Amino acid sequence: MIKNLKSNGLILCLQLKNKNGRKNIERVIKKLTDISKKEKRPFIRFLLDRSVLILAGLVTFSILQVSIIRFLNPPATPLMVYRWLCGEKPDFRWRSLSEISPSLQRAVIAAEDQRFLSHHGFDWKQIERALEEYQNGERIRGASTITMQVARNIFLWQGYSWLRKGLEVYYTALIELLWPKWRIMEVYLNIVELGPEIFGAEAATRRYFGFSAASLTKPQAALLAAILPNPHRWSPKHPSHYIRKRQSTILREMKKFEATLNPSPE
Repeated sequence: MIKNLKSNGLILCLQLKNKNGRKNIERVIKKLTDISKKEKRPFIRFLLDRSVLILAGLVTFSILQVSIIRFLNPPATPLMVYRWLCGEKPDFRWRSLSEISPSLQRAVIAAEDQRFLSHHGFDWKQIERALEEYQNGERIRGASTITMQVARNIFLWQGYSWLRKGLEVYYTALIELLWPKWRIMEVYLNIVELGPEIFGAEAATRRYFGFSAASLTKPQAALLAAILPNPHRWSPKHPSHYIRKRQSTILREMKKFEATLNPSPE
């Protein structure tokens, strides 16, 4: 009986020790967990702080980019540089808006962006229509405004990705916020691609018609605007039946846009 009591007491002592041991282990684990959490918090805060600083730097840089081009004419675009690196010789001759025929301003508005003068960078009606057509199984078509094309061609790379599209939206909003409409049109008419190695109204007019962009007639302006969707495939020198039809349509639509965008102080 004494032996049984001793053995039971020993078992009880072991159980108590085990319970105390578990409690000690739990306390240690809890302390280690608390220490780990405390160490993680400064690291997470460090990452957040650095992310905010990087984001603020990128936003500041983009605002500076857009503000500079508001007043200074760009010497080239990323696409021109890319073509030059590929061995081509881009023809690019900058002209102020007052040196470009008002007919060409009307023609590109009629052909590319009929709400240019009233929207703030995005033609929501065209975007909705494009989405509806896509949902109905039709081929997706672009709904880019003139401002969006300027944002894409001046500040971004070629090709399609969701990252580039997001940045295009961001730069479009910045341009509309910081530039007047006449400056957007001026930049567009100077950088738009109008044929192989041909960039801008002046280079295109001299190459196709043999004179300055200031002397463009309405039919010639409409013909240039007609090839904008694919200037590598179509040419004003040898217009197809389809391009002639587009030219006629653009000439009719141009009558809606008699106002020009000559620069004025703001």
